[in-house]
Amino acid sequence: MCWSATADLWAGLGIGAVGVAALASVRRPGDLPLAALPLLLGAHQLVEAAVWHADGGTGPATLAWAVIALPLLPLWVPLGVLAAARPADRRRLLVPLAAGVTTSGLLAHHLATHPVTAEIRGHTIGYAVGPPFAPLVLTGYLLATVGALLLARDRLLRLLGLVTGAGAVLCAVLWRTAFLSTWCALAAVASVLLLVRIRTGPVTPRRFSQLTRS
Repeated sequence: MCWSATADLWAGLGIGAVGVAALASVRRPGDLPLAALPLLLGAHQLVEAAVWHADGGTGPATLAWAVIALPLLPLWVPLGVLAAARPADRRRLLVPLAAGVTTSGLLAHHLATHPVTAEIRGHTIGYAVGPPFAPLVLTGYLLATVGALLLARDRLLRLLGLVTGAGAVLCAVLWRTAFLSTWCALAAVASVLLLVRIRTGPVTPRRFSQLTRS
């Protein structure tokens, strides 16, 4: 989410361009889901630009925004991290994947049975979703997304997890005070880190030690 329709539009185009570059840089089939993630994030920004132009409400753009943000991302991220991991490292990633499947299923069911409303609030947009068991759903969401990145053996993915976690806290504070929506900046930083990860390949602790000694 950005602070205006114009900001969302340009952020979406820029993040989408990073996604195209990431996909063009893929050398391992397992990296495809992570490489495509910036394209999804860019599309998310473009959808929100449409929400701004519609002045919020309950239209198709609002629903599309909610589908990407809620059931899709907590499933996409742990699946992408799992696909990019070495077979020996995948067992530890089953926990965030299970959290993602459960959270995604609950949120998908809620979106299918309840309307979502967007409200323009100055330089932010508020989305009324009201999922059931909100604290548990939020915990599952964070475990699936940030948790999957932090549990990866890849140093760059762990860095992405730290940046995403810290950035989410800051963005949430600014958004909740209705001061400014800066989620698009976090999406941009995450997309650039993913591009670096796709181009450099996995940076495991052993490879990191080799790189620092060379």
